[in-house]
Amino acid sequence: MSDLAPVDILAIAAHRDDVEQTCGGTLLRMHSLQLRTAILDLTQGEAGTRGSAEDRAREAEEAAHILCVAWREALDIPDGRVENTWDNRIKIVRKLRQLRPRVVILPYGQGRHPDHYNSSTLGYEACFLSGLAKIETGDPPFRPFKIVYASLYADVRPSFVVDITPFIEERFRALLAYRSQYADQPTGGTLFVPQDEIRERTFSLARHYGLLGGVRYAEPFVQKEVGLVDDLTLLPVSSI
Repeated sequence: MSDLAPVDILAIAAHRDDVEQTCGGTLLRMHSLQLRTAILDLTQGEAGTRGSAEDRAREAEEAAHILCVAWREALDIPDGRVENTWDNRIKIVRKLRQLRPRVVILPYGQGRHPDHYNSSTLGYEACFLSGLAKIETGDPPFRPFKIVYASLYADVRPSFVVDITPFIEERFRALLAYRSQYADQPTGGTLFVPQDEIRERTFSLARHYGLLGGVRYAEPFVQKEVGLVDDLTLLPVSSI
């Protein structure tokens, strides 16, 4: 998917299938609001225990269609070596200036996989550099208005959750598009969740965050800024 028209929301993640796990339902909800969404995967998955980069490219394309995103692309940052270097920042800056998203979703800054938390800092610094006019990439400078962090697998209290109840099945279908990763197979058997447990775990996590927000299923996010409220009577989620 290569249409580089401006988008409203860009999700950036280290690996193909990270977005599907953490904020796929949110992208579906935003699409339902007539917002234009996109995904930038930083690596191509060549170092993964299961599958190949070619497998994951095909699967990512299928998942992108399920998630109704307008654009998806993978950079050539080495899988397993996502590092916060100048060259990697500029690779992301080029895409930010072409896509011009108002909102960027990044991975949360803590986690088991170094590529995930490194992507968080790398993505943030790229968003900052993208607004500097003296950094020339061939496109005008641009800086996203809002950066939020998808925190599904982090042990933190979210700043807010997004109701994905109407989209939970499509979200799950997008995840299972990665057959090379989630179909039962001997390779990586001790590292991956058995296929018959994936649905239970996926729905249980979404249910947990849904309960925090007073809905059935939700995805959690963290924002670093203080929120601004105009009308206290319109605050959602009952206190009692």
